[in-house]
Amino acid sequence: MDIKKTNAARILDRQKISYELIPYKVDENDLGAQHVADSLGEDINQVFKTILVHGDKIGYLICVVPGNLEVDLKGAAKVSGNKKIETVPLKDLTPLTGYIRGGCSPLGLKKNFPIFIHETAMQFPYIYVSAGERGLQLKVAPADLVKATRATVGVIARIHPEEPDAK
Repeated sequence: MDIKKTNAARILDRQKISYELIPYKVDENDLGAQHVADSLGEDINQVFKTILVHGDKIGYLICVVPGNLEVDLKGAAKVSGNKKIETVPLKDLTPLTGYIRGGCSPLGLKKNFPIFIHETAMQFPYIYVSAGERGLQLKVAPADLVKATRATVGVIARIHPEEPDAK
């Protein structure tokens, strides 16, 4: 299979950072990280999603968190020097990043937003992040991703709150 390089991959090439481009079958009805992890046969803890948020002090920033967690808005605010962070409406994702949902990479963004990566990434020899299009992941060492994106590593994710029990 001939895999076309994305801007994200070219950025890693320019920095002489080792990576692999890994294709997977896209399910338009399920763009979630669990589907990606299942398709790759990988641990969901190693498949990271890229989330655009907005802070009251520094503006837009990118949070890269494990697929089974969500952005901890309070933790991300603390790590990024904001008092408050809010998620950005999906309609604003493409105009701000140049990417679509399910294909947003922390590399090759339209603008140079500050990048924050959840600390658990550092416990793995490699993690997966979007290569910048649906159906293609970058397999990269977390330290190399931090270097390539000039990211800050910190506690920026938490477990999804449980649904209230139906009684």
